[in-house]
Amino acid sequence: MTNLIHPCLWFDGQAKAAAELYCSLFKNSAISTDTPMVVTFELEGNKFMGLNGGPQFKINPSISVFVVCQSPEETNHLWEKLIDGGKALIPIGKYDWSERYGWLQDRFGLTWQISLISDAPVKQKIRSSMLFTGDKFGMAESVINFYTSVFDHSSTELLMHYPEGSENAGKVLYSEFKLDHQNMIAMDGPGVHDYTFNEGVSFVVECESQKEIDYYWNRLTEGGQESMCGWLKDKFGVSWQIVPAVLGKLMSDPLKAPNVIQAFLKMKKFDIETLLNA
Repeated sequence: MTNLIHPCLWFDGQAKAAAELYCSLFKNSAISTDTPMVVTFELEGNKFMGLNGGPQFKINPSISVFVVCQSPEETNHLWEKLIDGGKALIPIGKYDWSERYGWLQDRFGLTWQISLISDAPVKQKIRSSMLFTGDKFGMAESVINFYTSVFDHSSTELLMHYPEGSENAGKVLYSEFKLDHQNMIAMDGPGVHDYTFNEGVSFVVECESQKEIDYYWNRLTEGGQESMCGWLKDKFGVSWQIVPAVLGKLMSDPLKAPNVIQAFLKMKKFDIETLLNA
């Protein structure tokens, strides 16, 4: 099987403005698709989708963008540009885990963790980071085990627990894992938080065949719930979109797109043959 996993960010009419800001801050970055509904872009080779979905869902810190910087100057530059019009969640400064780190929410609602790691090679500069809070606290390790069983080319790279004897012993302090070659981060977040996973940030899985769509849909809805138009929630509450890779091409055809839209609005799980014949 082949697939491409990337985050989808839910905006209220600001997808292009957000994409333009983000692309201006990173090398090897550009907008690849620009429509009234969807803006796709790459940051340092990492694909993102910006969705103008309206006011229904808001991005929150349960899934953030983690950026590895290799100099204090780079760390400060990103912080200053991204916090303009936003707010600090953890002020930038020196911490036990980094000489220069901060967590912020930008003007569009997306949260970023900016961290200086100057003494190690950068495997992937930009990663999605998941924080398990509230009734999801303590689930991070189970999530990693489940996701790495679902996706090919996956592995657990680093797993650090809170130390024995501490209040949160056994929970995940920090972890790094791969899903189909995509580096990701997961942590259990102790304390009181007023947010958890929602549709504000989802993960898109692009599939080349109906067999792949069926596989990922069936695995990720185990204990979860189906939604419409390829959306689902897994048993941990994380939102996914299981979509055919050909959908973008179909939607870019001005003659075919209206019929394709009418077809998939009736679907839960996508059916490629129906879309092609629409």
